[in-house]
Amino acid sequence: QVQLVESGGGLVQSGGSLRLSCAASGRISGIWTMGWYRQAPGKQRELVARIIVNGATNYADSVKGRFTISRDGPGKNVVHLQMNSLKPEDTALYYCNLNYLSRDFWGQGTQVTVSS
Repeated sequence: QVQLVESGGGLVQSGGSLRLSCAASGRISGIWTMGWYRQAPGKQRELVARIIVNGATNYADSVKGRFTISRDGPGKNVVHLQMNSLKPEDTALYYCNLNYLSRDFWGQGTQVTVSS
């Protein structure tokens, strides 16, 4: 059974930085995509950033140049999201996502709050 465990998040002032991490456990091999989505109150869940097992990445326009997604070495299904220059509008519940064998798996969510 696939499980995602998230860490990081918290409260930070505008302009500050946070780092989120997500570790996927279970029988995972081959091609996968892992990423982060976020959902603010009253808004739809949106993609923040994702990374494919070969290292290719893509980002939402709103976070380009500020956020960086990365993964640990081969065989380690762990990804990190480094968030710099945080803005109040980045405040949301951040969810880790794994897309594997055409299925989506989700973490429990971690809160990121940016104060102005």
